[in-house]
Order: sequence, then C-alpha cells, then structure tokens
Amino acid sequence: MVALVTGAQQGIGRACALALAGAGHDVAVNWLDDEEAAEAVAAGIRAAGRRALLVRGDVGTAAGCAAIVAAAMAGLGPPDVLVNNAGIFPRIPFLEMAEAEWDRVLDVNLKGSAFCAQAVARALVAAGKPGCIINLASAAVRGTPVGVHYSATKNGVVGITRSMALALAEHRIRVNAIAPGLTDTAQPRYGNTEEELAAMGAAVPLGRMGRPEDIAGLAAFLASDAAEWITGQVYHINGGSYMP
Repeated sequence: MVALVTGAQQGIGRACALALAGAGHDVAVNWLDDEEAAEAVAAGIRAAGRRALLVRGDVGTAAGCAAIVAAAMAGLGPPDVLVNNAGIFPRIPFLEMAEAEWDRVLDVNLKGSAFCAQAVARALVAAGKPGCIINLASAAVRGTPVGVHYSATKNGVVGITRSMALALAEHRIRVNAIAPGLTDTAQPRYGNTEEELAAMGAAVPLGRMGRPEDIAGLAAFLASDAAEWITGQVYHINGGSYMP
C-alpha cells in the first residue's frame, strides 16, 4: 500500500504520514520549504519498517500537483491513499485583502486539493485499483473574520469532497474530509501568544487543543478497509467546540 501526504513536513501532515506508515503504508512525503523537517518525517516512516520518499513541490498549480503525483508514482507506485493536507492561512482583515492574497490561498488550499485528487484518481483508474482520498477541511467552515479567503477554501473543500465522492464512486475511490478544530500546530501560533493559546484550549469543551495525532487517527481509519463503505462524509474533530 502506498500513501501520498501533501504538506507532510510538519503538523497534521506529519502525523498523518507517520500514522499511515504505522498502518502499513509506504509514504510519499510532500514538502515545500523545510527539507530537514521532511527528512525527519521520512526517518520516522522508515523506523516503522516502511519505505519513504521525499517529494518537493508546490500544490498551488495543476502542473505542480501533477508533478508531485508523478514523482510519488515513479518512486513508490500509484498511491492507494491521498491526504490533501497542504494549506496556508495568512490572517488578514477582509477590508484589507488584496486580489493576490485571495488567489494564492485559493490556489493552494482548494485548487491544490482538487488537482492532486484528480491526478491520483486518474492513476488509480488507469491501474484498475480502488483508493481513498482524504481532504483536510477546517472548523473555519463556520467563518473567521481574518480569514475570509481561508474559509472560502475550506467550504470549497467540503463541496469538492461530496462531488468527487459521487464522481469517483463507480471507480471504487472513496473521498472524505476531516475538519479539525483548534489543533496544536504552527498554524494557531501565528498571531497568538502561548497564554492566548492556553486560554483558547481551556475554552474547548474537552479542555484542550487538539493534537495532530487526534486527526491522524481518523485519517488512518478512513484509509483502512474498515471504512470501505464510507464516502462523501465530513468529520469534525474539535473537542466539542463546534457541533454542526
């Protein structure tokens, strides 16, 4: 079994890559700007007895997505599992947002998810193999005042998840989404102090921020045979802070 995880050099992507390795997958680790961190993830995968492949690339263009998937296929074979994790969240007030900022967030978060999924699905269909695509949405589907562009992409991820699930069901390719709440990664530290983060975590009904491993556990389940009749779903993991 082969998995491709985008944005796997840190945070939720890193945890998903390691969880999938623990579940028996060889893993292609997509990274962009921190080779040392990516190498550490690869070392963890190899320590679990699985093959690891580093694939540098930017998911912000369709060509970049195709190149990432092609490199993963050349090194490990067609991915049975894709985790669309790569994403950016530059905070900016709506009234100050520029077109270029809007475009970049949509390119990485939404277009990247769609075209990585398309490239993997094409490879699976050509090989006559079933597969699993897991998209990372966010609790930001409910909105955030400094992330109108980000919320737009994550609501879009929910939409493409449902539509791709319908489009790919005949090929036995399942598509689901995970929508994390406040999770202890680099992202919430952008613009927040440790004291503010502690207060935010304490406000969660279960009393803490999420951990990347909380998200990765569900990703590993959705990639497993135990989830073979699950598609088109959005799973909110947030300690009870948002109940849609």
